[in-house]
Amino acid sequence: MHPGLIVAKLVTMVLGFLIAYQAYRGYRRNHSRPMLYVAIGFVLISFGAVIEGLLFDVVGLTLSDSGTVATIIVAVGMLSVLYALYGRDTKGVED
Repeated sequence: MHPGLIVAKLVTMVLGFLIAYQAYRGYRRNHSRPMLYVAIGFVLISFGAVIEGLLFDVVGLTLSDSGTVATIIVAVGMLSVLYALYGRDTKGVED
């Protein structure tokens, strides 16, 4: 892997984890389940951005297979964020 690409992916991962941490803090402070889904989503998106290179270089998967795995992880992360935006937050809802 090229050093510039490694640095760019690490910066992306760190930024994503910082966003996830802030979302998790929001979840803990306000007991807001959507913030938990945002945190989970950003962890997956950040991890997915880095995993392709690891699977290709370290594990030895083909570029196609490692790209597929990374894309699935990122897609699940985006679904988690999307659920946080459009899902029902049952906090404070009375039956």
